[in-house]
Amino acid sequence: MHFSNHSLPTPAENLALEEAWLDMAEEGQWSDEILRIWQPSSTFVVIGRGSRVAQEVNLPATEAAGIPVLRRSSGGAAIVAAPGCLMYAVLLSYEKRPHLRSLDQAHQTVMHALLSAIQPLHSQLTWDGTCDLVVQGRKVSGNSLRCRREWLLYHGTILLAMDLTRIDQFLLHPPREPEYRHRRPHAEFVANLQLPAEPLIANLTQAWAAQVNAVPPIPHARIEQLVHQRYGCDGWNRQR
Repeated sequence: MHFSNHSLPTPAENLALEEAWLDMAEEGQWSDEILRIWQPSSTFVVIGRGSRVAQEVNLPATEAAGIPVLRRSSGGAAIVAAPGCLMYAVLLSYEKRPHLRSLDQAHQTVMHALLSAIQPLHSQLTWDGTCDLVVQGRKVSGNSLRCRREWLLYHGTILLAMDLTRIDQFLLHPPREPEYRHRRPHAEFVANLQLPAEPLIANLTQAWAAQVNAVPPIPHARIEQLVHQRYGCDGWNRQR
């Protein structure tokens, strides 16, 4: 597995990079699995592929603050990302891991890898809901996936030391939620792990057996095209 610890300048480019790698793998232009880690340098909102923006995002607040709202290619509900939030993604091959064609197995594989990386640093971490990591009932990591014919993109957030007031400021209460949330507002539902990024990144590379010296290329032309067609375009981000 190759390893990338590279953050691109804008949220749109960072989202586009993962889809570009997925497309390249599906087209047979890339054959190696990838673990990617990146860290936001600014605040932005990301909604799920099927989300309705007005149901999940406080649009007057994001517009007043100049906060971009982007739509990812995977499912799930809206998130706020900001400095102090570690973002990860794994690009996984069905040929190498045929069991991942079962969604239950896909969730189990990735959640167990995340648990093995984080639990040595925070022993109270557990898995709840479909694919949430929690500490004493409070969510510290949310995750989502996109399945293609031969490849799987699984990605998510890990809250380390983010300003969590941003979540209440920019998100509405979600229209769907895991049972363990019990209708709690964001301020009572999410929490930070209060961990430094470096040891967690080291543990993630070990959990996935990623080769830190095997760095995948950055497909700049594809990223630019995806930003133009999707992630930088209101026709994509505000389609629902």
